Amino acid sequence: MANVLPREKQIQVIHSLIEGASVRSTERLTGVHRDTILRLMVRVGNDAANLLDEKMRDLPCRRLELDELWSFVGKKQRHLRKTDDPARTGDVWTYIALDPTSKLVPSFLCAKRDGRNTRLFVDDLASRLRYRVQISTDALGAYRDAIGLSFAGDVDYATIVKEYESEPTGPGRYSPPRVTAVAKTPIFGEPVAELVSTSHVENRNLHLRMGVRRYTRLVNSHSKKWENHVAMTAVHFAHYNLVKVHSTIRCTPAMAVGIEQSVWSVAQLVNEALAADTGDGQ
Repeated sequence: MANVLPREKQIQVIHSLIEGASVRSTERLTGVHRDTILRLMVRVGNDAANLLDEKMRDLPCRRLELDELWSFVGKKQRHLRKTDDPARTGDVWTYIALDPTSKLVPSFLCAKRDGRNTRLFVDDLASRLRYRVQISTDALGAYRDAIGLSFAGDVDYATIVKEYESEPTGPGRYSPPRVTAVAKTPIFGEPVAELVSTSHVENRNLHLRMGVRRYTRLVNSHSKKWENHVAMTAVHFAHYNLVKVHSTIRCTPAMAVGIEQSVWSVAQLVNEALAADTGDGQ
């Protein structure tokens, strides 16, 4: 059972998952059964989400980039059957907000991509901010209503749409296409055109695909259960905000915005995440 593993072994398991190892690879590396790994991952992930919810308050962000990252749970959307639960199987989108200055991810949400969930995501984001911000997004239509309602007009918001060259054919078809044009459109307030961008959050999406095995494309390491997907995403962002030192700012994002004074370790992350768990045991 996960709750009777020695704490050092718990930390080793979570560290392995954070470094991008699959559950079965972690099983081979640590000698812990995969069922126990998954139970521990969900437990730490749920507690990490609560920890972030508590810490990400009154944030001094001035500029944010919003984007969504596609993945799937169980099976791809086109393979769903009538007996499958469409709310917890198939396509899942991870909404991500990124402060390009501090590198902080103040809010994220794993959900179906629709107007309701977009509003939930933006509502949560707005509740965490101290100042008026400038927001950049892609052309997803649901953002306009969500941002207008959640921020009640007290926001500078613009969209950015990139046009790409045709997909290359042949051996290089997986190479990213070249951007041929960029269109920036102000929606609310007075956004500064030079600061309208989604490049930083798109780079963050790349690191999420590289750092969490269940987001990797063209492999069978996708999440088989919704709760596993949500939990590991929370572990990733807790590590990203509190533990990872970014070379451009030379500290963690949490330190950059003043909610932490020092770099956390993976051990501290696991200990703090499980501290409030009444079922915790060595």
